[in-house]
Amino acid sequence: MTRAIHPRPVTEATGLGGRTRGAALPVVLLITSMMLATSAAWFETTLTAARSTSNLRDYLQAFHAADSALLLCADMVSPEGAGAMPAVTGEPAGWKREAVFVAGAIVPVAQWPGSGRPPECLAEGWRLTGRPEAKAYLLTARGFGAAPDSQVWLQMQIVIDGGKTERHWRRVTARPF
Repeated sequence: MTRAIHPRPVTEATGLGGRTRGAALPVVLLITSMMLATSAAWFETTLTAARSTSNLRDYLQAFHAADSALLLCADMVSPEGAGAMPAVTGEPAGWKREAVFVAGAIVPVAQWPGSGRPPECLAEGWRLTGRPEAKAYLLTARGFGAAPDSQVWLQMQIVIDGGKTERHWRRVTARPF
């Protein structure tokens, strides 16, 4: 006698009684949504890194332009005060006012590579109360990056006392105007 072989129904083969039907779709949707969220996070991270790199490049461009302008202005200032605004008692503050800076600033180089504008420099005379024989100057330079809003301001204090010259460098943390 031959018996016919009939496959058992799925519910009998697994012994689960049909409870797994349709479970694959939610699992696949869950995995897909996790992959989508991870991809979106990586995309956002990549965009942030690209913006950060661009901003750093702009800042470095402006910094090097301002630093070079500062050095060129320092070479232009003479012990006799040529190339500087008249000396004032106390630390000069003309560089903080836009009208004074724009009127007195010089452009030491016609164009800085990669910058939107050439760097500018202002030399202001300074009378030191503790050293009346010394000549002092406050040099302020403004450098630009590729974007007009990316600016770096640097300053150098130069004191010429007899045959000795002192130079003190500092960065201006906030744009004055």
